[in-house]
Amino acid sequence: MKGNALVIGNSDGIGLALTRKLLGSGWTVTGISRSPTPIEDDACRHVVADAGDPGFSHVLRSLLDQSEPLDLCVYCAGIGEPLDLSDMSGEPAIFEVDLIGMVRTAAEVIPGMVRRGSGHLIGLSSLADEMISAEAPSYHAAKAGFSNYLEGLALAVRGSGVAVTNVRFGFVDTKMAKGDRRPMMMSVDRAVRHLMGCIERRPARHTAPRAMIPLVKLRACMLRMSL
Repeated sequence: MKGNALVIGNSDGIGLALTRKLLGSGWTVTGISRSPTPIEDDACRHVVADAGDPGFSHVLRSLLDQSEPLDLCVYCAGIGEPLDLSDMSGEPAIFEVDLIGMVRTAAEVIPGMVRRGSGHLIGLSSLADEMISAEAPSYHAAKAGFSNYLEGLALAVRGSGVAVTNVRFGFVDTKMAKGDRRPMMMSVDRAVRHLMGCIERRPARHTAPRAMIPLVKLRACMLRMSL
């Protein structure tokens, strides 16, 4: 399968590796990220923009007006820092990028896909969506909202020819993988293989590694019991 894709958050990590994989598979890709892309390919267009900026919707709208209809949109953008109770000024930005940017993206791409009766939106969430966290409450809360919203959209578009997929990864070997313990950490290449499988199968939810699910549920239960 190949077509026209938009990848948001593609200057490094999973987004960069996915862009390269799509290009190698014959896709045309438009990328958006806060940093320039290292990719030099005639089939790849790149725009520098911040998914957490209130003007991000305008950037998306302009790109969509100037490009062929989207077959695929993948939201990979994400940030996260430990909570610092002495300076919480960075907390809102985590919600802006990790949740609101995805909602702005969906609001721009989904209506056109529904009108055409085809298209696929994928968002990279996290198994952190099940847990509360004293160390990074903004990241965990944003991912909880991210997963809830995307899976609600998946129900809303059912029967329209459009697919929405919520991808919940555990630890992936990128700069976002923080903490002293990172069990079952996946390589970026393995994460991309999961994404390519999602592009082919178009599930509403995909969780990997699945062996992490019972551990996360147990940990989430223990945390809530400690409140």
